[in-house]
Amino acid sequence: MICALTADEYVALRKGLDQLPQTMPPRYVWQNIREQAEAEGLFVRPTVNGHRKWYAGVGLAAAALMAALLFTGNQQPGVVVPTGEVTNPDVSNLTFLQAQSRQLEREIRSLPAEPKVARASTVATLSEIEERIAAIDYQLNDPEARWAEGDREIFWRERVRLMNLLLQLRYAQAQRTAY
Repeated sequence: MICALTADEYVALRKGLDQLPQTMPPRYVWQNIREQAEAEGLFVRPTVNGHRKWYAGVGLAAAALMAALLFTGNQQPGVVVPTGEVTNPDVSNLTFLQAQSRQLEREIRSLPAEPKVARASTVATLSEIEERIAAIDYQLNDPEARWAEGDREIFWRERVRLMNLLLQLRYAQAQRTAY
C-alpha cells in the first residue's frame, strides 16, 4: 500500500510542525546517534597521530629556523659568540647559552599575541613551561646561591631547552590561529 499526502494535507502537516516549539533533544540522544554512526563506520574519530606528525614537523621547522638564526652571525652587538679558541670553556659555554636564551626571548616576543580562545591543554602546557623557566630564573638570579662547578651551565642549558619548547608551542599556536 502506497501512502501519500495530498497537497492540502502536506500544507496542514507543515504548518503544524512549524508551530511546534524548538527544543533540543537530551544529550544522551545525540551521544547514542554518534555512537551508532561510529559503529556503522559513518563517523571516524580523529586520530591523535595526525596531530603528532604535524607538531613534529612544526617543531623540526622551528628548530631548523632557530639553528639558522643562531649561526648566521646576526648576533646583537656586544654578544660574544664563543669560538674554539677560547681558553676557559665554562665561560664560553655560559656566554653561548646566555646568547641563545636572549635570541629565543626575542623570537618569542616577535610572535603574535596568544589567541583569546585556546585549548585548555595547550594553555596548561604553556603555563607549566613558563613556570619552570621562572623557577630557573629565580635560581640563576639568587645572589645567595652557591653554585658547584658546572651547575650554572646545567641551569642555563635547561632554560634554553625550555625556551625552545615554549617557542615551538607558541609558533604552532600562532600557525593554527592564522588560518
